[in-house]
Amino acid sequence: MTTQLAHIDRLSLESGQVLHHVPVAYRTWGELNAAADNVIVICHALTGNTDADDWWSGLIGPGKAIDTHHYFVVCANVIGSPYGSVSPLTVNPQTGQAWGPDFPTTTVRDCVALHRQLLEQLGVARVAFAIGGSLGGMQALEWAFHGDFVRGLVPIAVGGRHSAWCIGWSEAQRRAIVSDSRWRDGLYDVNDPPVDGLAVARMMAMISYRSFEEFDERFGREQSDDGFHAETYLRHQGQKLVDRFDANCYLRLTEVMDTHDVSRDRGHYLDVLRGIEQPTLVVGITTDILYPLEEQRELEVNIPNAELAVLKANQGHDSFLIAQEQLDAQVRRWREANIDPLVS
Repeated sequence: MTTQLAHIDRLSLESGQVLHHVPVAYRTWGELNAAADNVIVICHALTGNTDADDWWSGLIGPGKAIDTHHYFVVCANVIGSPYGSVSPLTVNPQTGQAWGPDFPTTTVRDCVALHRQLLEQLGVARVAFAIGGSLGGMQALEWAFHGDFVRGLVPIAVGGRHSAWCIGWSEAQRRAIVSDSRWRDGLYDVNDPPVDGLAVARMMAMISYRSFEEFDERFGREQSDDGFHAETYLRHQGQKLVDRFDANCYLRLTEVMDTHDVSRDRGHYLDVLRGIEQPTLVVGITTDILYPLEEQRELEVNIPNAELAVLKANQGHDSFLIAQEQLDAQVRRWREANIDPLVS
């Protein structure tokens, strides 16, 4: 099924601002059962989209961890993304122009609140589990605070709140974008966007997404006429993002990630983690320098019904998109033991 577009009549943001007639893009796989409770919510990462069967093909399909034969699977586009949901590219109904840099401040919680309304519009009564990596993992954790609407959680390669380390990476990338002469305070010409700044931001991000081990094994000190192979790889990755993404969207989404803190306005951080009741599979990665294993161990120790699975892979943070066979086995085992017996 191709990406579809729904509209939510009213969305109240954490900031107090209210949005009306809010577009949200989504895709579905499988069929909703009679009890409307066989639902798996896939939450995508920073520059991801709703085509989860493309970027997570190893996990989605009959007999896999995200079993489309027995489950109704939904992947909705996050707020702020250029792929269909409300974002800086969306027309502000009050001005008739794209929001651009005036797009409202939003949070991970706002995104989950929007997706909750989408699920209700689709007739969903209960979610079997929410799963995602990185920004998707932040969303998966936020689903814990929707009570018994969600039975289980699978946050991957993430902590319970954005660390100073991650905020630093985000800010460096934002500075690269706004330092581009074509940025123009976010009011750039769509035909002449700040591509250099966005490319550099992506290059920074790609270093944080991978690992010393992978760069050393994959590139070493090899070079060609275009420079070291590590250099050409990063330039290629920067150009790939420029060809498919928007600078305002990228900047705002990194700000959204910085808002991630499950304890904000809820109490002491560890107490909030201890109050999460759902069965939780926390997945960490041995070589993740962005969200190191210590963060996932903290979740495992403090969430009462949590267990930790570790991806042993040398591709760093991005391993949750690469080591799919290993991840599929871990999630499938957990689902069969914890979720399948509860679904009608």
